[in-house]
Amino acid sequence: MTPESPVPYRLTRVGVVMTPEPGNADEAEGVLNPASGRGPDGELYLLPRLVAEGNVSRVGLARVVVEAGVPVSVEREGVVLQPDRGWERGADNAGTEDPRTTWIDALGLHVMTYVAYGPLGPRTAVAVSEDLREWKRLGPVLFRYQDDLDMDLNLFHNKDTVFFPEPVTAPDGTEALAVLHRPMWDLGETKPGQGVRVPAGVEDERQSIWISYVPLASVRDDLANLALWEQHHFVAGPRFPFEEVKIGGGPPPLRIPEGWLVLHHGVTGVIDSAFSQQQKVNYAAGALILDAADPRRVIARTSEPLLAPETDDERSGIVPNVVFPTAIEEIDGRHFVFYGMADSKIGVALLERTD
Repeated sequence: MTPESPVPYRLTRVGVVMTPEPGNADEAEGVLNPASGRGPDGELYLLPRLVAEGNVSRVGLARVVVEAGVPVSVEREGVVLQPDRGWERGADNAGTEDPRTTWIDALGLHVMTYVAYGPLGPRTAVAVSEDLREWKRLGPVLFRYQDDLDMDLNLFHNKDTVFFPEPVTAPDGTEALAVLHRPMWDLGETKPGQGVRVPAGVEDERQSIWISYVPLASVRDDLANLALWEQHHFVAGPRFPFEEVKIGGGPPPLRIPEGWLVLHHGVTGVIDSAFSQQQKVNYAAGALILDAADPRRVIARTSEPLLAPETDDERSGIVPNVVFPTAIEEIDGRHFVFYGMADSKIGVALLERTD
């Protein structure tokens, strides 16, 4: 395959599985962008972002109700993570946002990445759990300095982070856990006047998908090392019209015969400050296939979106015109993708091969 090869998958809408609960203050401004996982009881759960008035986000837990092999609704089971740490709360903002969870069998843990919306803006953080209910924070992510980039990635906001489910071979030849992320190069977001900075060798200032690694041996020695990332590499940037402003990763990568299937979002329109809810954008879902042996390498990608905002639920909401995939789960032998709809509701689509 080559980067120009088609991706042999499609997404077909199934329906809406979660909407804000009337009278629930935690959901006054939407339920969206869920993580997911199987609990010790074998049940499938979503971990939705719950947005209260003032754009304050928490992570909830909701059991997925399945009928005839199709997810149709959820049963709420409370809040499992909320912004109660100082680095998750600013003077006029707070949030534990947009969780992604990956079951990593090599660790026997669910690993969550989420956006800690604290004093310096959106930063990636990591937490772990055995049961999806009790989460141990490992703190904000730290990026090891990499001299060839001539840049400290700790300076930048970062979002759309998600771990691969299986160890891979890192560029230095060691067994490692890999994680996708999206650095945001505008330092003016935190220190006005500093402007956009990009690493050495990077010519495109638009936000793109990067990969970093965590040596598996170091995590087995000390779980806290899950939040210390190294060996940073560019993976893919905006290329096609539906992603002309930026792209970012979605659910945990799915192992397929050709390599790793990565659903992502592509954005068009105008991006305002990272501290504000966007109103002039269009988010659609696309896909990449990454090489199994070297996930830095893209071997195929979609030139057109697999799913774009077309329904009323996707086109009208807190942030209109948004399809934002964040979770993939297998149910009775079929894969379903859960996605945010206009930053207000949660939809589900069937992922199928086309060949």
